[in-house]
Amino acid sequence: MNTNTQGEDLKPSDVDAIIQMALSDHVPFATIKAEYGLSEKEVQALMRRALKTGSYRAWRRRVHAFGARREHYK
Repeated sequence: MNTNTQGEDLKPSDVDAIIQMALSDHVPFATIKAEYGLSEKEVQALMRRALKTGSYRAWRRRVHAFGARREHYK
């Protein structure tokens, strides 16, 4: 499954790990970037493809709302 716009192939286990990291309230996008080389926009695109529409929207709302309360969230 090629989910990286940089042209790198990610293993399904990597995709699962990225999704779990992105869903976590304790892992910033900078950590995902450092481990997998995916920018915030690329993680959003991966999440949009991997999650159901309602789940993706709920995740984005949560990240946005939490980020508004904390300067350096995600």
